[in-house]
Amino acid sequence: MAEVEIGIGKNARVAYGLDAVGIVPSRRTRDPQDVSLAWEIDAYRFDLPLVAAAADAVTSPASAIALGRLGGLGVLHVEGLWTRYEQPEDHIGELTEIGAKEGQQAATERLRALYESPVLPELIARRLGELRDAGVVVAAALRPQKVRALSQHVLAAGVDLLVIHGTAVSAEHQSRRSEPLNLKRFIGELDVPVLVGGCASFSTALHLMRTGAAGVIVGVGSGLGDRTHDVLGVGVPLATAIADAAGARMRYLDESGGRYVHVVAHGDLQTGGDLAKAIACGADAVMVDAALAAAEDAPGQGGMWPMDVLHSDLPRGRWAPAPPTGTLAQIVTGPGAATGTGLLNLAGGLRTAMATTGYATLKEFQKAEIMVTAGS
Repeated sequence: MAEVEIGIGKNARVAYGLDAVGIVPSRRTRDPQDVSLAWEIDAYRFDLPLVAAAADAVTSPASAIALGRLGGLGVLHVEGLWTRYEQPEDHIGELTEIGAKEGQQAATERLRALYESPVLPELIARRLGELRDAGVVVAAALRPQKVRALSQHVLAAGVDLLVIHGTAVSAEHQSRRSEPLNLKRFIGELDVPVLVGGCASFSTALHLMRTGAAGVIVGVGSGLGDRTHDVLGVGVPLATAIADAAGARMRYLDESGGRYVHVVAHGDLQTGGDLAKAIACGADAVMVDAALAAAEDAPGQGGMWPMDVLHSDLPRGRWAPAPPTGTLAQIVTGPGAATGTGLLNLAGGLRTAMATTGYATLKEFQKAEIMVTAGS
């Protein structure tokens, strides 16, 4: 990767976001009906490579079930409002009213107050039980700092896939105040696959793969009004971050004797074209947030916010309005809108992109030729 000198004594790599790249058509095209969007992680197979982010405005038990029936995967955040309140819908509706009448700051302050109520183990069991009773894959997320306190309740509820997700997760967290979570030891003692992230570089992705994770989440920040880049200055353009992680996947495949670790891209992914470029850069699946928060039937009820508002000392992001674009089903599987914005039928956009460029499977599509827009 080319480097540039940004000043005496400091060089930097050139990196690219998804908006800076395009997919090059191959020598053939395909019938879209001959294209498969299926992917597998561990023993679980999905018809769509689409994961609903673990955020209260995106994934509730009901929306996770609905997405599961459409062929995707919904991840419920175990530290969210769904495990703190019997009727969280009432509180979320209150946020929408406050946001409309008093503004985003007032809604954000009320939101943070709602998160001060404790997580209830009995609600963890009940919410995850709803997913299991519906027959969809049960996926639950925790922040790294809460894994010790809450993972026992998640595992007791019978989770199929555990997600450990934070702004930036490493395999070598250090602390003088407390014993850090040993990811390799923790994952090695589990009987369920673990998806861990976010990460944004080759070395971090490789180290996370060496913990035994079934997949790594690539991307820092999200499309839910996350302000990590502004507040912390931390972030890597997503196309480069995905390509780096895909390179780490190949390195680990060689050193482990054939163990494949999945790469899940997470960022401001809004359209079918965004999904297509993320997979063409090397992702196995994509984690979507703002696009799904804009569903008419989304749990955020017209609002969205990142789970980084949970941070006690330096919250990043706030409640923001999420104007509806269509139902969850329309956003995921269409039909698309006459406006041609790409905000509806994400799966159809991805399928057509693969057909147009001549690829039949996601694994083949990862090998597509990519070009950078001049001047990017």
